[in-house]
Amino acid sequence: MKYTLDLSTAAWRKSSYSDGGDNNCVEVADGYPGIVPVRDSKAPEAAPLIISAASWSAFVLMAK
Repeated sequence: MKYTLDLSTAAWRKSSYSDGGDNNCVEVADGYPGIVPVRDSKAPEAAPLIISAASWSAFVLMAK
């Protein structure tokens, strides 16, 4: 069974470290238990990456 995630009402946010740049950011959408949708602000119409919450947490921890 294939499941399609509806992100049409997702509230995308940029990192506070994006320095106000409109098109050079990674954006994430909160509110999806167990996953983190991630997209490129330069191509918001493209399909986002869907990353497990655990993997995203590990990535953020290592990026700090």
